[in-house]
Amino acid sequence: MSAELFDTQGLSYRPLADRMRPQSLSDFIGQSHIIGKGKVLTQAIENQTLHSMVFWGPPGTGKTTLAKIIANAVQAHFINLSAVLSGVKDIRAAIAQAQQWQAQGEQTILFVDEVHRFNKSQQDAFLPYVEDGTVYFIGATTENPSFELNNALLSRVKTYILKSLTVDDLKAVIRQAITKDNQLQPLNVALEDDCLELLAQSSDGDARRALNFLEIACDLAEPTTGSKHNDSDTLLIDINIVENVTSQSLRRFDKGGDLFYEQISALHKSVRGSNPDAALYWFCRMIDGGCDALYIARRVLRMASEDIGNADPRGLQLSLDAWQTYERLGSPEGELAIAQAIVYLASTAKSNAVYTAYKEAMLDARSSASYDVPLHLRNAPTTFMKELGYARDYRYAHDEEQGFAAGETYFPDLLGEKVYYHPVDRGLESRIKERLDHYRELNLPKKK
Repeated sequence: MSAELFDTQGLSYRPLADRMRPQSLSDFIGQSHIIGKGKVLTQAIENQTLHSMVFWGPPGTGKTTLAKIIANAVQAHFINLSAVLSGVKDIRAAIAQAQQWQAQGEQTILFVDEVHRFNKSQQDAFLPYVEDGTVYFIGATTENPSFELNNALLSRVKTYILKSLTVDDLKAVIRQAITKDNQLQPLNVALEDDCLELLAQSSDGDARRALNFLEIACDLAEPTTGSKHNDSDTLLIDINIVENVTSQSLRRFDKGGDLFYEQISALHKSVRGSNPDAALYWFCRMIDGGCDALYIARRVLRMASEDIGNADPRGLQLSLDAWQTYERLGSPEGELAIAQAIVYLASTAKSNAVYTAYKEAMLDARSSASYDVPLHLRNAPTTFMKELGYARDYRYAHDEEQGFAAGETYFPDLLGEKVYYHPVDRGLESRIKERLDHYRELNLPKKK
């Protein structure tokens, strides 16, 4: 006998997450940084002083719910468009309806879900009606508005950033569902603390996912009579059911989206900061989310050159070996080789001296004139070239004392001598620094 998944009047099934959508701010859980006493959005709702806005945040954080709460609070008409399913025709129809209500002195909230899916011209279609007050525009997006929304629309709205729900928030969402959703569950629900913790942890900051997990768990659970929780029938959700429901649950990861770039940035910075544990964690987060391991391998190779450099040249070779190992072994065995390279790079000496020198040299190359190569540095394969002075007075370093032609110049004459590369006192580069310092001393004019 499973839980009854239809309401008490036999109406069609509605998912638990939809039935549990809060109708007022008093029932809304999370987002305390924008919802609470003295907050701009809360004051706007309480004072019924609307403004157009965009909610930006991960799935299941309350974007649609907040929009509906605002509409209820100010008694405004609510038009819901999905940018995935709607086009300009739907936008025009919505505006026409809003204009009729405006003529009657009534307000309209036009809510556009996944607004980033609209192209720039479709977004432009809202502008005059937001400008003249025909509608209060509320957009919801999981993508960075700075990249996905045009500047004209952004200038007319206030952007609110919604955060992933905390584990405590998700526990509160689950408890609220157990105590308030009598239509779903006429039976009592017994949920031990460890089950509640696992449900919340596995939901990955997403209230919708948490309620979906709970609903499936209720469907799998069997009622027991006279349990320690209650003398009446109790729906017992044990740890085995929760583990079964939450197994193989993927973490949030959006290839090419903000999360993708945020996590690879965290991995790179952890390596640069010599924290192998954090670097390994971010690597595993990306792999767990479905990131292409070869992409990470390429980035690791870049880290070896940019952040370790000549302080430990072995890092570059180890990173290349890890890449090739993954290409031969595939997943999951090859991922261990990438992890090995990441841990090594994070643990070894660091230097960005070559990276910095390269950028400075490139700046000079791009910004200065096309200086001629000095004659003594040019090759002279023909007699004519020799007669022109090519290679004349060139000093062959191997024939000089210490294998170094002291005082010889290698830059264009008009550019003068430059120093781009400044080795650090770490790892192998400290020895390179000693050698270069010695050569530079030999280049100094000898005192008479």
